[in-house]
Amino acid sequence: MTVASTTTPAIVGLGMTEMSLRPGASPLELAGEATRAAVADAGLELHDVDGLLVGSSQGIRPDRLGVAFAAQGGFGDLRLLEHIEIKGATTIAMIQHARAAVASSAARAVVCVFADAPLVAGRAAGSTYAQSGGQSGTRGLERASGVLGSVPTYALLTNRWMHTNGGTPDDLRAVATSTRAWAQRNPHAVVRAPLDSDGYYASPMISEPLRRLDCARPVNGAVAVVITADPGVGTGPRVAIRGAGREHPVRHRRAGRESWFGGGARAVEDALTEAGMTRDDLDTAQLYDPFSIVTLMLLEEYGLTRGVRAGDFVRSGETGLGGVLPTNTGGGQLSGFYLQGMTPLSEALVQLRGAGGDRQVDGARTALVGGIGGRVDHHAALVLERAA
Repeated sequence: MTVASTTTPAIVGLGMTEMSLRPGASPLELAGEATRAAVADAGLELHDVDGLLVGSSQGIRPDRLGVAFAAQGGFGDLRLLEHIEIKGATTIAMIQHARAAVASSAARAVVCVFADAPLVAGRAAGSTYAQSGGQSGTRGLERASGVLGSVPTYALLTNRWMHTNGGTPDDLRAVATSTRAWAQRNPHAVVRAPLDSDGYYASPMISEPLRRLDCARPVNGAVAVVITADPGVGTGPRVAIRGAGREHPVRHRRAGRESWFGGGARAVEDALTEAGMTRDDLDTAQLYDPFSIVTLMLLEEYGLTRGVRAGDFVRSGETGLGGVLPTNTGGGQLSGFYLQGMTPLSEALVQLRGAGGDRQVDGARTALVGGIGGRVDHHAALVLERAA
């Protein structure tokens, strides 16, 4: 395993708002709060920032965060300003873009921020996401058939995975209870009540075989990070960006080829190769988990289970405290908070900074961060390492 140098692009600031289950501040207000916290955490001022990358949840919404945040957030002149959107792969795409900018001196200190506020007074929690995807083409046909939003879509995916992989509903249960055990150690997780098998199976079925506890819960919140390659920028802990990879399988959703699985392993392989590491060098994995099935899929597709079935891997405690690959150690999106790709990234930073408290993975120096978009149509991976 090679070692990061002081000029390796690194994340030097982290800022997070409270993750709220109630309507409140707008995405703009949340983004401002998280950005100011990240910049202060890096020991900088807003005028020290010369790059800004903005991410937001998909869909055309009046309050969607965009590049206007540069003026609204109090920034000065910028050398880099963009809005990036690749669904759940957006965060890692922003980090890749920021890394390239600071490595080439196109910018010196770049803020990447994602903010969302889907919880609105008088509307159901999932209604904002249920309208994404449009009304025409395949999505329009699905809506006409009653397939509304992501839950029934991922239920179809889950049934397909169980059929092809020999999975069982207890595999889903194992993921839900494992992430909840981590969330109980995270004071910032939004769902922390103890969860055992009986509690899981008592959870209402939403779209068979997915129960309520198999689905992430929307929150209003924001996360921002500061990236630089200048060893003179930032006074906080440095987490080096050692490797990155992306893969975008073009799924045609037609008979004759697999519509759900395959793709993604190359993104992880590229990230590890660039970092000069192997899977055995990883101390923790933070994976995008909007549904319990996604954790199982990614563990297997990314080659992280050492040849063991994903359900057995999780059931045996390998993703838990003391396991060979502690995974989604803040509770993930299922029990921690759902803020798209910023959820796994922020937890990786917490772990590599040694700031995990009761959930800290002992000796954690390296982390894999995974992001997916759409119906597992986009894969993105980062390998991070605590700088010496």
